[in-house]
Amino acid sequence: MFRSAGFRFGILYASLFGLSALALAAFLWWTTVGLLDRQTDAAINADTQGLAERYHEGGLPALIETIDQRLAANIDDNAIYLLVGPHFDRIAGNLNAWPHGVTMDTNWFELPVQRAGLTGVARLHEFNLPGGFHLLVGRDSHVRSQLRRLLTGALLWSAVVALALGTLGGALVRGAFRATVADVSATAAAIAAGDLSRRVRIAGTGDEFDLLAGAVNDMLDRILRLMDGVKQVSNAIAHDLRTPIARARTRLEDAATHARTPEELHAAIDRAQVDLDGVVGVFQAILRIAEIEAGARRSAFVTFDLSALIADLAELYAAPAEDAGLRLDASIQYDISFYGDRDMIQQAVANLLDNAIKFSPPETAVQLSLAAGDEGLRIEVADRGPGIPEADRARATERFFRGEQARSTPGSGLGLALVQAVATLHGGTLTLADNAPGLRATLALPVRGMNTAS
Repeated sequence: MFRSAGFRFGILYASLFGLSALALAAFLWWTTVGLLDRQTDAAINADTQGLAERYHEGGLPALIETIDQRLAANIDDNAIYLLVGPHFDRIAGNLNAWPHGVTMDTNWFELPVQRAGLTGVARLHEFNLPGGFHLLVGRDSHVRSQLRRLLTGALLWSAVVALALGTLGGALVRGAFRATVADVSATAAAIAAGDLSRRVRIAGTGDEFDLLAGAVNDMLDRILRLMDGVKQVSNAIAHDLRTPIARARTRLEDAATHARTPEELHAAIDRAQVDLDGVVGVFQAILRIAEIEAGARRSAFVTFDLSALIADLAELYAAPAEDAGLRLDASIQYDISFYGDRDMIQQAVANLLDNAIKFSPPETAVQLSLAAGDEGLRIEVADRGPGIPEADRARATERFFRGEQARSTPGSGLGLALVQAVATLHGGTLTLADNAPGLRATLALPVRGMNTAS
């Protein structure tokens, strides 16, 4: 039980509740009994000061007269006075003798006294007068003692009630905590057992436990999507790589069986090598995407001239576009610097240009543009090809996804997945839209990485 977090939270709650009740009791004590004590001491001090002034003004007779007057005027019968001589013989007051326990080493006392044949508790102040006389001034604290006992009893019962309530509250807190944690634990156990559909129950109160349950459920949904993605990628790898590997094996077997000259054997090996190079390229692209998504490429972030990079790509792809019977139109805003991974940005834009040239019909134009605005910068590549149907655009950036119109063209289905990974790495987005006809791919990058020259 002592290892239980719920038990510790319950004890913490009960302790805080008990300390709060104790602080409240101390405050009530201070404002009641403490206030009465302070008022009594203030009254005795004022009375003592007045008697001392009277003694200095009129001597001993005036002091005796004043004591008698105050005793006669004491309606509550709680005033105590005693004036004694040098030998402690009684001169005036309502005490029969000097009380035992009143010494000369201190001024304040609280002890039992005999007054009018009765024993009571009194708060006394002693001071010395010239000529060896001694004066006691005090107040009967019997009523105050009764109030103190009454208040003490009430506070003790309050402490018992507070302890009971604190224990009950601690048990309730422990139960609520255990119920919530038990649900999380049961969900985790079900997930570990293979039930990936299990989720943590959300009470709907909007408290911290609901926020925790929502975060755990979001994490489980994300894990499920990732697992589905892994399955899809595994299936896609097995499907897409089976053909080139089988083709390479067939060519090598055919060459081993039918090749009559070294030249025929070398030609077969070269063709098989091309097929295997394509397989290696697919795996390299997968590793590159994984590296980007893991954030490992952030260490290569530098500030570079993005305008010059886009201009170099436009010049580089102008020749392949011309060979395909296309025209590459570039619209570049110059003097734009960007903080990021230069090689990854170059690879992403190159992938977009490769796709645009591959799917564009002859006698059309591929448009490449770079522009900066208040919301960031935009790199767009637009073509007049078949485009991507709206139903497939949401999946176009998945690994190995290829639409019906792209299945007859060479490729692995990883180009847009890499572009999406690069955009995410830089805090940007990749948007695919209809160019009517064709496809307009927009790589939007954030303002924080941009720097335009004035």
